[in-house]
This record gives sequence, C-alpha cells and structure tokens, in this order.
Amino acid sequence: MSKNYMLALDLGEKSGSNKKAIEIAENLANNDGATLHVVTVIPTFSMPIVGSYFPEGFEEKHFKEAKAVLKKEIQSYAKNPDVIKRVVVKGSIYDEIINAADKLGCSLIIMEAHRPDLKDYLLGPNAARVVRHAKQSVYVIRD
Repeated sequence: MSKNYMLALDLGEKSGSNKKAIEIAENLANNDGATLHVVTVIPTFSMPIVGSYFPEGFEEKHFKEAKAVLKKEIQSYAKNPDVIKRVVVKGSIYDEIINAADKLGCSLIIMEAHRPDLKDYLLGPNAARVVRHAKQSVYVIRD
C-alpha cells in the first residue's frame, strides 16, 4: 500500500469547518506513516465564454489566493503543518480529486460529505462521484 494519503478540502466552506477533516486526515496519515497531501480544487476560467466575464489576470490571482487560504487552514488546524504537502488544482471538483490522487500516487482519499439534499440524490454529490470512480479507497467524513 502506498504511503501517500490525500485530503480533498473545500475552501468554500465557512471558516473553521475544515478543522475536523484536517485533524482526522492528519491522524490517519500519522498512524500509518503516510505523507499527507491536502488538495483543493478551484474552477477553471479557460472557456472563452466564462473567461470573458472576469478581468485579465483574475484566474492567476484566484489561484494565488487559494494557495494562501489553503496554507492558512493547514497552519491553523494541523498539529504538524510543515510536513503536510499542499496542492491547488483547477477544474471539475470530482475529476481533479481523482486525477490528483492518481498523480500523487495516493492509496487513500479523505474527504468530507455533507448531509444530502434531495438534489444530491438526483445529481450526485462530489463525494459520491469520487467514491464511485476512484481507484483508491475513499474515507468519507460526515459532518
């Protein structure tokens, strides 16, 4: 089994909501002697119709801000923040979580799943899609 674990973190959640996920992921990684990679996904603005609504340089600015927020979340809640690898990727949430786990050689994906609404049963939340399509084991944290 690989010694790389990945926590998929949603930076769009209200402040402090990622604490539980970071603590659980860090404990799992520490208990197994694994390296923890914390990944967040931001939307891409590369489609011309989408990109035309944003000022020039917005995507790069958004990417830098996401990196800073991710670092702050980890610094705030992790016991050993300096050993955690931080990764920001752009694209579709569930696709990029799976792609990142593959590229990083992770054997476990850790992610939160919120209580489902009716719309989630019809469309399927990101966590359900990751669970269905990932090659890795997926540890789902319920809030």
